[in-house]
Amino acid sequence: MKIHEYQAKELFRAFHVAVPNGETAATAPTALAVAEKLGYPCVIKAQVHAGGRGKAGGIKLARNRSEAEKYIGEILGMTLVNRQTGPQGKLVRKLLVEQGLNICRELYLAIIIDREKEMPVIIASSQGGMEIEEVAHGSRKSAGHL
Repeated sequence: MKIHEYQAKELFRAFHVAVPNGETAATAPTALAVAEKLGYPCVIKAQVHAGGRGKAGGIKLARNRSEAEKYIGEILGMTLVNRQTGPQGKLVRKLLVEQGLNICRELYLAIIIDREKEMPVIIASSQGGMEIEEVAHGSRKSAGHL
């Protein structure tokens, strides 16, 4: 099952896990209205099934209305390309606009299916956020798992 970030956050909210306030938008005017409602700074995030969205230009911090308009225009409708999407990329049809927060700690948690072993694998790291793939690769390599 693949879910978008906004869907995961809706699940968290349902179980009273604190997440930033935010809303999705499929049009530029709606996204800008959400940004105005949340206030600045806010974060404009492409909603596609791929990690590494920030490095590919799909996540931007808007400090004011002018930046929000600019980033919404850049991200909505773009084809986000990175190593997870392949060269064809993924078209961004929806944005998550959420309040900007001062982040003091990020965690990473994923549950994936190991198809070879036919079982779920839980991945957790205290080094969440950007570059999680490189963190995982380096940790496995240093532990002798490559």
